[in-house]
Amino acid sequence: MNHRIKQRIINGETSLGIELGSTRIKVVLIDNKFETIDSSSYEWENQLIDGYWTYDLDKMIIGIEEAYGNLKSQIERDHKVTIQNIGSIGCSAMMQGYIALDTKGNLLVPFRTWRNATTGEAASELTEQFKFKIPQRWSIAHLYQSILNDEEHVANIGYLTTLSGYIHWRLTGTKAIGIGDASGMFPIDESARRYDEIMLDKFEDLISDRNYHWNLRDILPKVHVAGENAGYLSKAGAHLLDSSDSLQAGIPLCPPEGDAGTGMVATNSVKKRTGNISVGTSIFAMFVLEKGLSTVYPEIDIIATPDGSPAGMVLANNCSSDINAWVGLFGEFYEAMGQKTDSAELFNMLFNKALEADADGGGLLSYGYYSGENITGLAEGRPLFVRSPKSNFNLANFMRTHLFAAFAALRIGMDIFTKKEKLKIDGVLAHGGLFKTPLVAQKMLAAALNVPVSVMSTAGEGGAWGMAILANYMKNKETNVNLASYLSTKVFANVRRQEISPDITDVDGFNVFLEHYKSGLTIEKAAVENFKEN
Repeated sequence: MNHRIKQRIINGETSLGIELGSTRIKVVLIDNKFETIDSSSYEWENQLIDGYWTYDLDKMIIGIEEAYGNLKSQIERDHKVTIQNIGSIGCSAMMQGYIALDTKGNLLVPFRTWRNATTGEAASELTEQFKFKIPQRWSIAHLYQSILNDEEHVANIGYLTTLSGYIHWRLTGTKAIGIGDASGMFPIDESARRYDEIMLDKFEDLISDRNYHWNLRDILPKVHVAGENAGYLSKAGAHLLDSSDSLQAGIPLCPPEGDAGTGMVATNSVKKRTGNISVGTSIFAMFVLEKGLSTVYPEIDIIATPDGSPAGMVLANNCSSDINAWVGLFGEFYEAMGQKTDSAELFNMLFNKALEADADGGGLLSYGYYSGENITGLAEGRPLFVRSPKSNFNLANFMRTHLFAAFAALRIGMDIFTKKEKLKIDGVLAHGGLFKTPLVAQKMLAAALNVPVSVMSTAGEGGAWGMAILANYMKNKETNVNLASYLSTKVFANVRRQEISPDITDVDGFNVFLEHYKSGLTIEKAAVENFKEN
């Protein structure tokens, strides 16, 4: 037992980060030195119901309570103290999507996640009206598509929010959102740090003939920037987290943020000319912009950092899900042979085999498309592995191919930045579960993008830790210290980072693979058209 940590817990010199990720709900408690005291998680999965990817929000509440309960028990066991007070709390979740509630707070339709590619008509029309890229996954695209579809629930909307905004509302009763997550609901005015007024007016004009009782300004959450207070833990919120009622109400909460914002924080990438890549079920690259782009690109979204600076974002909907599925299959085989499997050991062994592979993956192809992929123009996806009789089919090439495929769609989008906008990228910081195996995914990503890739010692901490840092910043920042300075001088001052430069052989190999990948998209399209889901 560490008596110093115990005293910090007693004194509430802590911050709690809650993250609702695509495959798990995670809670992380840090101290005022930004060190993780303990963490816990709860596994959950999305479901495809009535044509929409969704999560059960009742299960979300159960998951948060269970994850926090396990954290509480671990701290009681390790530090002989029960958590009663926490210095600050922050909530993070998958960005964007669509949560529509009525005026009494009841869910009108199941949560529609970022993964849905069902709003093409709305996104295209809004992009034309605003002269600003509106991605299909943004909340406003979901709302407008629901209007175009004449969905009954639209007339009854009292509050529209994202997943992070929803759990923040459940904990505080406050309808608030961080500017980063807000920028995935509706375009942001950078100078005013709120929703763009001109575009709000254009939207109202667009739907004026519908005669809804609501005005868009009134149903969106209030925008906050990093460092601001966004409410306090209510008695009901404290009970939601801790059903034993040991946790006190009144704890301040920072603005809730999306996973893009917490990824920027977790990689110290909120200053202009910095960039990071977040890897998980989806993969996205973000670069904080010094100036606006020359035109609107379908592949590039403009979002905001947690402190309100514009950032260009390339997002591919699919990344690690298919790799996880194949590793799970290999684990089943291992167990069928009477062996006991360890997931981390299995990932390490299989990933390291990729280092023994042919540079281009031996002529194999993979598309880990569990859902549609906007960058490559597919509204739906089918996980697909393809080889020819002449392919060099072995385990090493199989693993390299799947790692290359995880980064391929991102590379296609990134070429817009580098080739059309002439963006100079000196290197990127990466984080996410794929990097838990040292060096391998980092080396493959460096080859895919042909830039040095760095991974910090904090890379495995993820979005929950980044959210806890934002909560800490709200509570403990000094006057006039901006977020970028706080991260650089306090949080990351002594954090180690490991950089891998691209190997020319791997770069050439990936480029060969990418040409095959692009050509093979017709196979993926045929699979979508001809292999229908039951």
